[in-house]
Amino acid sequence: MIGNSNLQFTNASQLNDPFDCHPKLLDYSNVPKCTRGWIPEEWWQEKEENDALNVRNETWLCSLSRVNDSILMWSHYCYNHKGVCIGLDLDKVMQSVPPMFGMLYMKPLVIDIQYKDIIERPNKYSSTQDLFTYQWQTKAKDWEYEQEVRLVIPRPSQMYAALTPEQTKIPKESWDWREIHHYMPLKGECFESIYFGINTDSTEKEMLVESVRRELNPQIKLYQMQVDENAFRLQPTII
Repeated sequence: MIGNSNLQFTNASQLNDPFDCHPKLLDYSNVPKCTRGWIPEEWWQEKEENDALNVRNETWLCSLSRVNDSILMWSHYCYNHKGVCIGLDLDKVMQSVPPMFGMLYMKPLVIDIQYKDIIERPNKYSSTQDLFTYQWQTKAKDWEYEQEVRLVIPRPSQMYAALTPEQTKIPKESWDWREIHHYMPLKGECFESIYFGINTDSTEKEMLVESVRRELNPQIKLYQMQVDENAFRLQPTII
């Protein structure tokens, strides 16, 4: 992300939560007769659920967070506090979006995740909600600690797709297009801050500080995460 100045977008079907953007977040059981016409009700339900599945398969996401001091996320996503947390200026990120990044929407949608029970799922046929947005923004309450802000781009342009080194070794006929990431380029000013983990290697830290100040943003703010001696929490200290 820092070396290439970009954001990675991952297909909604490939995330670590199998419920993410799942068609079952919506209720298809109350099909109005005027809607289905001569089509049998169970066929219409299957058609609507397949439509929602297609929406999931054609959507790429970038998951961000409002917090930088979550002990769980530092443990899960930052190699047991050895990694870094990158702070972005979201307004500048949106100004940095290249033309035609998406084929349906020019720019990603910025969505705050709502944490709910699946039992609350809306009726597909009578809900006043934007059901696409509901499908993209709803997650289980177990994830609430992440305070996720999500960038959503349905059908991103193929010009921003890129293979990993491992994918280049696989015959093209074997590719699953949902496994291919899309990368949105960012300007250096989008990188607002970097938080170094408690266990970040000191040599790597020095190299990264020099690199980001020279190549990304000379005004970037740098913080070292530390243990709070009086509570189970992390505290950032400016470098």
